[in-house]
Amino acid sequence: MNYDKKVINRIKRVEGQLRGVVRMMEEGKSCEEIVTQLSATRSGIDRSIGLIVGSNLEQCLLEQLEQGNSTEDTVKEAVQLLVKSR
Repeated sequence: MNYDKKVINRIKRVEGQLRGVVRMMEEGKSCEEIVTQLSATRSGIDRSIGLIVGSNLEQCLLEQLEQGNSTEDTVKEAVQLLVKSR
């Protein structure tokens, strides 16, 4: 699969957020500040997962349709990936 630059940049932002959390912990920031940043990071990861699975699903469905194959298994796999990510 080819990953879009937007998704890669989103993951890099999450990486930066996590580095920021570590720095905050080393600086002794409050629990509330740490949890707030971790929640923002988790949201970024969740959105990234959705984008990656959605993009992959779209590519796979197009391939399946072009080949005249059923798309049922492909959709089930995508749903399982989303369920697994939760």
